[in-house]
Amino acid sequence: MTEHQILKTGTTTVGIMCKDGIVLAGDRRATAGYIVYKKARKVVPLSDNMAVTTAGNVSDIQLMVKLAKAEMMLKDFQTNRTSTVKEVANLLGGLLYSNIRRMSMIPGIAAFLLGGRDNSGFHVYSLDPDGSALEVDDYVADGSGSVFALGLLEAEYKKGINVEDGVKLAVKAVNSALQRDPASGNGIDVLTITSKGMQFVLEKEIDTRITV
Repeated sequence: MTEHQILKTGTTTVGIMCKDGIVLAGDRRATAGYIVYKKARKVVPLSDNMAVTTAGNVSDIQLMVKLAKAEMMLKDFQTNRTSTVKEVANLLGGLLYSNIRRMSMIPGIAAFLLGGRDNSGFHVYSLDPDGSALEVDDYVADGSGSVFALGLLEAEYKKGINVEDGVKLAVKAVNSALQRDPASGNGIDVLTITSKGMQFVLEKEIDTRITV
């Protein structure tokens, strides 16, 4: 497999902080120089109160998500308490740091947006391929279509937005990228994390086929 044939999730993902929770959203297209898969799920629950959006090489993403889930379960069992969002962000940051610096014929590139709720409240983190973990207090976007999503978020995000309006804004932001970024498309998934729990509020496939 050559570098340009590596399965990638192209991607537009969005994370929005709201006064009453968190909204995470992502498109569904996976590419390898062409569209390989149209139903890639890029919003992935890690536990009952945390989830990530994913971008990068699919193999790296899948491995790190499995490792993160296993490490969280082990740590929670050993400490008899639930991991905080910051602890999970540091765990993922460490995995990303090690991944991109490991010598390999295939570059290991992955990134996450982490959203979650713990005893201190709601948190959103941006985790870049270099291993950096930055907490954001408003909104963030990642992936090849992020520049389009960020333009809309910059213009329309308002401090103190509620989750209901956050969902609408996330859909608009991802949709703006779907219109311009060839590596993003084919559908959208939106997940919310509130005091009531975690829920996929939108799981929509976009059918672009023409029939006569």
